[in-house]
Amino acid sequence: MNSEKHFFRTGSSPWFRERRRSFVAGLSAMLGISCLLASLDVVQAQAVSYPSRPIKLVVPYAAGGSADVIGRIVGQGLSARTGQPVVVENRPGAGGHIGAEYMLSQPPDGYTLVLATIAHNGAFKMYRKLRYNPPVDLMPVVLIAESPNVLLVRNSLPVKSVAELIAMARAEPGKLNYGSAGIGSATHIAGELFKYLAKVDIVMIPFSGGAPALSALLGEQVDITFETGSTAQQALRTGKVRALAVTTAKRSTFYPDLPTVAEAGVPGYAAAPWYTISVARRTPPQIVQKLNLELNSVIASPDVAPRWQALGVTPLGGTPDSAARRNEAETKRWTSLIDAAQIVAD
Repeated sequence: MNSEKHFFRTGSSPWFRERRRSFVAGLSAMLGISCLLASLDVVQAQAVSYPSRPIKLVVPYAAGGSADVIGRIVGQGLSARTGQPVVVENRPGAGGHIGAEYMLSQPPDGYTLVLATIAHNGAFKMYRKLRYNPPVDLMPVVLIAESPNVLLVRNSLPVKSVAELIAMARAEPGKLNYGSAGIGSATHIAGELFKYLAKVDIVMIPFSGGAPALSALLGEQVDITFETGSTAQQALRTGKVRALAVTTAKRSTFYPDLPTVAEAGVPGYAAAPWYTISVARRTPPQIVQKLNLELNSVIASPDVAPRWQALGVTPLGGTPDSAARRNEAETKRWTSLIDAAQIVAD
């Protein structure tokens, strides 16, 4: 009898051990569900109160270029909509990837955003050693705008058409060069597509952004650039550069007198840079949706419309899904060029 009491008291019974395991497992499951519900409550509370403090918008290019100007327009509009300061921070380098990597190093809470471009959304395959995977790690919130690039040459270059430029480049392979906003940038990709389709050898000179590249053209340190709309307009006013064509598939309403590069002698050519606001993929979906709503209001605001017009860009907007679909389609297109032209940025 005593041994029987001792048997049950010590918990050595198989029945007792099984009951204890079931109890512990049930308790653990209940605690797990409670923790999950608590975390969901925290996320929902964060979404309701978001934003409750300043937001940082990373522009991964130098100050003064089109990406920087677009970022500041968006930042000002978002600040006005939310009542919170939006601090624009320029972090140029590696064609825009340094800024994106910095954004990903911050908590995925919607308080650090990045202005993403073709470098992140379409042409990242030229980098073989990136420390992140753009389509996996970046979540596009909304399409901001798209812009024509303009093929500009320094005034002292003795060419007045795309055909003449191609003829000069073929006559002296490797002599002409073009300035870009960095490896993998929209201006770099526009130049590489031109080289590939026109079958010319032109040397790319990378800069930390579009503004430094354009300054080099104005100073006759480079021969050519594929500059975005607004900065091209500013450069043309100086009388130091000449516009030969626009890079879009159709003629631009901002440059109605300019032919497209395709019309001017390079069939199939089309390169229109586009911009998104992106966040870390792990950002709570409620915050992504709230950001999307606010940013769409900024993009379509009548107050911002004159600024888009002055920049020579077309505002877009839409859902995160529509932004993701465009990025996926553009990635396929530019990956084909990168593979065919064997463009490597490492």
